[in-house]
Amino acid sequence: MLEIVGWLLVILLFVVGMAGTVYPVLPGVVAVYFAFFVYGWFFSFESFGWFFWTLQTLIVVVLLIADYAVGAWGVKKFGGSKLSVWLSTIGIIVGPFVIPAFGLVLGPLIGAMLGELFRGESLEKAFKVGVGSVVGLFSSMVVKIILQLAMIIIFIIWIVLF
Repeated sequence: MLEIVGWLLVILLFVVGMAGTVYPVLPGVVAVYFAFFVYGWFFSFESFGWFFWTLQTLIVVVLLIADYAVGAWGVKKFGGSKLSVWLSTIGIIVGPFVIPAFGLVLGPLIGAMLGELFRGESLEKAFKVGVGSVVGLFSSMVVKIILQLAMIIIFIIWIVLF
């Protein structure tokens, strides 16, 4: 029975982690990483050596840096300012709560646009930067999905082979 609970928690954390790639309020990569500890507590840490932990931790660090950098890249690539980067990031977090169905897309779009409008830029430029924030958001999601799937696949291979 305890094995079933352990596997259910690991799978739940993987699902929450993957859902976090598209819904930024969820813990995302932290949930995936924590699933490894849950597995260790329920089953064993024995098969996880220093290489496993180093590789997984490196992926987490790359993912956390890339998450911000790719989003900021989208804003910057389309001519946005630091203020637009910050407001689009706030929009990613707040948007889904304020506009439940469309907030994930509209939040960063509006945030980046407001950043440019506060700086005195035209509505046309503000919209272009807003689109850049959405491009960055979706690019970031793709990176997160790939890296988190890689973490899960490495985990599965590791427990099967070692």
